[in-house]
Amino acid sequence: MTSIRPPRATPADGERGGRAPAAVVAVRRLFGTDNPDAILLLGTTIFLVLFGLVMVLSASFIVSSQGNNGDFFAIFVRQGAFALIGIPVMLSIARLPAVFWRRWARHFVLLGVGLQALVVFTPLGYGYGGNRNWLNIGGLTAQPSEFLKLALVVWLATVLGAKAGGFHRWRDVLIPAIPLSLVAIGMVLIGQDLGTAGIMLAIVLGALFFAGVPLRYLVAMVLAIAGAAVAFAYSSPSRVSRITTWLDGCAPEDYEGTCWQIVHGTWALGSGGLFGVGLGNSSAKWSWLPHAESDFIFAIIGEELGLVGAVVVLALFVALGIAFVRLLRGPLDGFRRIAIGGVMVWIITQAFVNIAVVLGMLPVLGVPLPFVSAGGTSLVANLLAVGVVLSLSRPVPEQVR
Repeated sequence: MTSIRPPRATPADGERGGRAPAAVVAVRRLFGTDNPDAILLLGTTIFLVLFGLVMVLSASFIVSSQGNNGDFFAIFVRQGAFALIGIPVMLSIARLPAVFWRRWARHFVLLGVGLQALVVFTPLGYGYGGNRNWLNIGGLTAQPSEFLKLALVVWLATVLGAKAGGFHRWRDVLIPAIPLSLVAIGMVLIGQDLGTAGIMLAIVLGALFFAGVPLRYLVAMVLAIAGAAVAFAYSSPSRVSRITTWLDGCAPEDYEGTCWQIVHGTWALGSGGLFGVGLGNSSAKWSWLPHAESDFIFAIIGEELGLVGAVVVLALFVALGIAFVRLLRGPLDGFRRIAIGGVMVWIITQAFVNIAVVLGMLPVLGVPLPFVSAGGTSLVANLLAVGVVLSLSRPVPEQVR
């Protein structure tokens, strides 16, 4: 007797491989994406934030105790609070559709310019270290220029993406992207924050590049910007002093003056050797190195964790760059490509500038190391930028179908 056996049930193609689909679903639910490049970007970002918290605690507890009624952990707790705010917000906005950013781009950039105007033109703004770039409203302080960077990225992506590569005349390149960008950057320059203004210029040039602006226009703009930057840099005695120190090197008589921060940063970085003096054992943070927890935290990393720790940090930013590039190679429209490229230029350029300053390759510019340096506004703005990239890297319905 021949029996007819029902066909054996076989797992669907997407279910082969054991528990992998469940893991994929879990990742998608948690992070809003299962794109491996987006996961690389997100994972590296979160690791940098956690690593930054450890280093902020190590680098700041002395200066924190001196300015916060003896509280050794005040700066660390503040940074941790901003991380607890920024990471959930990043994950939340990662689920927003691209149309949201297009619709609100103009409002965001106008709000950012307005807040920066409050900094430079009203008593609500105040300065620190020679730069007027902080806003104090009701005891709450923030640095609007950090959020203005993100607003500028999204707005440039909107207006340049709408042109779809139609940059055949100067008018096509300049209008409307350049005038409002110059207003935004000018507001920051009025506050004497040359470092932030430089990063914003890089964002504008990056956006134009990813929009497909012809190389001849970009070269002409770079030359014009370089000339303007030199003129601006030499318009202030303090900036002239920084540049002269950088070009001529530090003479022994300058060690206790203009070279103090550079020299002690170099000493800290060099004293770590291969494996460092040990986490928490830095000597430079004992009031020898100004801004050890913020602009010069890379020097503390090199001192406490050595060359190995410094190389690991560099590798993490290389991983971020790889994630950005791989996302840019996906099926993106003009808006998404320009926005993701703009954020990449922002984060990677700022990391390069910060590390180059510590290494003595650039004059001191007061630019924090993204995700790592102490500074709540900068941390939240960087996390929001990654959230926007994750949002724009999600497949659109047409791609899914």
